[in-house]
Amino acid sequence: MRLDLWLWYARFFKTRSKAQKAIEEGRVTRNGRVAGRNAEDVKIGDHLSLDFGKTVREVRVRTMAERRGPAPEARAMYDSADETKIW
Repeated sequence: MRLDLWLWYARFFKTRSKAQKAIEEGRVTRNGRVAGRNAEDVKIGDHLSLDFGKTVREVRVRTMAERRGPAPEARAMYDSADETKIW
């Protein structure tokens, strides 16, 4: 699945274009490397770091989605580093 689409489905960004802009600005890393392009593949188990300026979110991809669903459905798509502390 495309990185920009996954970020939008998981509700980290209100629009897909905002997700694309964050990737283009280098504010998204995947498995320790700056995401190079919007169409970069995201796989289950990938570690993502999202820089929102004042905060940085660390998440691990748990599932893929077929649509942008409600918030509880989106929340089930990832594990947060704050909650798991395993990885």
